[in-house]
Amino acid sequence: MKYILPVMFLLILAYALYKKVKPYDAFVSGAGQAIPFAVKLFPYLAAIFVLTELFEASGASDAVSRFLAPAFRLLGIPEELSKLVLIKPFSGNGALALLTEIYKTYGVDSYIARCASVIYGSSETVFYVAAVYFAGAKTKNLTAPILISLFASLCACVFACFICLVM
Repeated sequence: MKYILPVMFLLILAYALYKKVKPYDAFVSGAGQAIPFAVKLFPYLAAIFVLTELFEASGASDAVSRFLAPAFRLLGIPEELSKLVLIKPFSGNGALALLTEIYKTYGVDSYIARCASVIYGSSETVFYVAAVYFAGAKTKNLTAPILISLFASLCACVFACFICLVM
């Protein structure tokens, strides 16, 4: 297992030499292109982080969570996990903090904790990924991809709770 990265490195180096590409020059060129991309990405990430903090600090996340809890329950997601389902698309760290809180409250072997673990592992921080992807993309129409990603994330949450229920 510890040889995977060195072997991959050697294979990439051998392939570059075979294709007559100067690996060091290609690396430096790619690293140089990363700086403008990072500068371009920063406003998107700043907006996501600020809006996530405002959503949590204002109490809106609690209100929306309470409002959507009955709908989530109809879909098979326990009410205790509604806040996790809402926070995960915005913040991986916030979702991890909620996951830890769920473990402390319900125990790590409980149905709620198992569902929370699978939800955490099977869903994505949609808005962060969208910010990174669309910062480098030519198109800036985010509506359809984000809605599709949020729907897929919700489906993953429903399926996660179903799997935990039957196992």
